[in-house]
Amino acid sequence: MNVKLAPSILSADFSNIADAITSLEQSEADWIHVDVMDGSFVPPITFGAQMVAAIRPLTNKPLDCHLMIEHPETQIEMFRSAGADRITVHVEACPHLHRVLQLIRESGLKAGVAINPATPVIAVREVLELVDLILVMTVNPGWGGQPFIEETLRKVSEARTIAPNHFIQVDGGIDLSTAPRVVAVGANVLVAGSYTFSGDPIERLSVLRRILCESSAS
Repeated sequence: MNVKLAPSILSADFSNIADAITSLEQSEADWIHVDVMDGSFVPPITFGAQMVAAIRPLTNKPLDCHLMIEHPETQIEMFRSAGADRITVHVEACPHLHRVLQLIRESGLKAGVAINPATPVIAVREVLELVDLILVMTVNPGWGGQPFIEETLRKVSEARTIAPNHFIQVDGGIDLSTAPRVVAVGANVLVAGSYTFSGDPIERLSVLRRILCESSAS
């Protein structure tokens, strides 16, 4: 399985964000994951479309924007204009999920749908034709560095079963131990923030890629 690495800049040093993006540009990263939080859907506030606009000139890698916000439909055009490549929204934040995903697609962006650890996978079944990615949160959204929730492994497997041709992304607690396990049950996009930025991102992602290659060969 071709596994994509999508390190999250949430764990980067914001005072040196340009250096962080430069490192990711030179690394094994396939995408760059941008965690957007509004202080309402989740307690913290991070950043918005302005951050995407700031980093867009610094990288050619796809910008994978994960909107952990209420009323994401009001932000789609701003993220498109800023240079996003994909917008992922949460089932739990969208009473009219079908409409929001249609808006993302009509804007010319790829669309993803995310589910929290307590949300059943079946919640995304009716919108599979509108997305190319299902994001299974493997921690409760809001903060980086949380421990991986073991029960989410079953959900990753369920997501792969109902969406055999989609990207199945996992976000939360991904490191050298958990990465091979989520891939084994069907994940093919790994978001790793704390792991990536706890050292040199180029070296850390190289090691992660090697571990995944070794586990797939065994």
